[in-house]
Amino acid sequence: MTAHFGRRLRKGAATTAVAAAAVAALSASQAPAVTGNDRPTAAGQTTPDGSTDHSATGDSPYYTDLPPLSSPLPSPSDSQSPSIGTPVSVGEAEAGIPATILDAYKKAETELAASKPGCNLPWQLLAAIGKVESGQARGGQVDASGTTTSKILGPALDGNGFALIKDTDNGAYDGNSTYDQAVGPMQFIPSTWAWAGRDGNGDGKKDPNNIYDAALAAGHYLCRNDWNLSTDAGLRSAILSYNNSTDYLNTVLSWLEYYRKGTHSVPDGTGTLPSGRSDDNSGANPTPTATPSPSTTPPATSTPNPSPTPKPSTSPTTPASSTPTPTPTPTDTVAKLADAGTAKLTAMAGDAFSKKISTSAKTSAGKTVAKVRIRFTIVEDTDATFTGGEKVAVVVTNASGVAVAPALQAGETTGDFTVRATLVGRAIAGLDYTASVTPRVADTLARTGTTALTCTPGGEFTDQVEVKATYKGAVADKVGATATLIKAADDTTENDKGPYFKDADGKTIRTLTGLATDADGLLKLPKLYADDTTGTFLLQITTTGGAILTVELTVAAATDTSSASPSPSASPSA
Repeated sequence: MTAHFGRRLRKGAATTAVAAAAVAALSASQAPAVTGNDRPTAAGQTTPDGSTDHSATGDSPYYTDLPPLSSPLPSPSDSQSPSIGTPVSVGEAEAGIPATILDAYKKAETELAASKPGCNLPWQLLAAIGKVESGQARGGQVDASGTTTSKILGPALDGNGFALIKDTDNGAYDGNSTYDQAVGPMQFIPSTWAWAGRDGNGDGKKDPNNIYDAALAAGHYLCRNDWNLSTDAGLRSAILSYNNSTDYLNTVLSWLEYYRKGTHSVPDGTGTLPSGRSDDNSGANPTPTATPSPSTTPPATSTPNPSPTPKPSTSPTTPASSTPTPTPTPTDTVAKLADAGTAKLTAMAGDAFSKKISTSAKTSAGKTVAKVRIRFTIVEDTDATFTGGEKVAVVVTNASGVAVAPALQAGETTGDFTVRATLVGRAIAGLDYTASVTPRVADTLARTGTTALTCTPGGEFTDQVEVKATYKGAVADKVGATATLIKAADDTTENDKGPYFKDADGKTIRTLTGLATDADGLLKLPKLYADDTTGTFLLQITTTGGAILTVELTVAAATDTSSASPSPSASPSA
């Protein structure tokens, strides 16, 4: 097996050298080269690593082992024909991924390719993150359903060397009712799992300890915000949103490139286990020798007189002073959420809302608070979403203490729904916003044909009526419409004679409801028939939004042309 380089990723010059060597190969692939200490944001700007941007893991510790610098591809002589259903274990051990874990990553990639094709999520990215987060579920320690045989928990996020995230799940996932802890093979913190969780194995549950659920949730998390992971900017932004650290980015990119060169399946429970962690500083500072050697003990005669021993009251420190008072985080200072000038939220079904929700975080004194996380959640049963198809979005307040939610996208369900803004990491009153989805409308209707619509008594009209709907000059698709055969232009009640439609049972009807234009704004009515009444009749078509078109129908007997011919009995006189 190829020797490891940089088994533990240290801070300082050694870290930089090892990481640079490990990611050098990325310059020739789709993955970006990594330089500097800043990271690009979705907007293309850079934010220092020290920001408090939201992350899936709460920026918990991760495994820092780097892959070998050689290719993981097995040599041809190593390949054997395995029996059906038996994982293949060839090549370098580091390239082996436990069978169930690998299956979960590939299933997640397939689902994301269908639901969010513009994301271009490679399963190797999930494998890279799974490697650094949990060592592929501790080498594949999962049962047949993909659930870890024991819980994988990160340290308590109590602000002692880590982020401070107070309990958000009453200990339901992590067993800690005081602080949150990252949970499962993809290390989601409970507050993130609450909205990002997915059911990846179809058992009706969203379990962060199940690799199928966790891998699918990680895929959707990485694909939010319309990031395209085939681009440098999209890939960087997605990885840094998972754990906001440049060292983390370098490590994940290293494993991504390594897995792209080739992997193989190994039996569950036999994967290699990482050793180095980002919170492990052993070796960075040698343990000092606190107890002097007996040979250095001074003779008893040289021992000072005990009488000068200072009194306890004169000790420079007391036990209580050894525990510093924690410095309040920005989140701790937030007392309330307030609207920051959100305009009326209204959109037509299928359209994007032109206005966005803006919420400010404020202290009890009314001062705004920057760099705190605001979660926006669509709480009602509606098909409206945020841009990217998500029901939840987490946004960090800017320098003015304001968080602007992503644009809302209306679905087909009309009516009001609520978007709730809450503070992440502290329980204070939320703020509700009402958004309204109005029906699709048309302001103009026109026939697509110009042929006169005529019929003989008791017959059927040869041409079917087809109209096109538009709204402000654009195609008006999926607009509701009604067609009624009316008595007169000034009397729009349903006629009781003349032309008619037929229902599914062949019975006469003169009003059609529940109609809608198609994707091109077109509406083609069923065939029309005529009773024995002759004359001119009117068909009125109306749409949601008030567009009206009146079409003229004529029922007349066939023209008798026989009288125009000379009588065959007439003959010239002799």
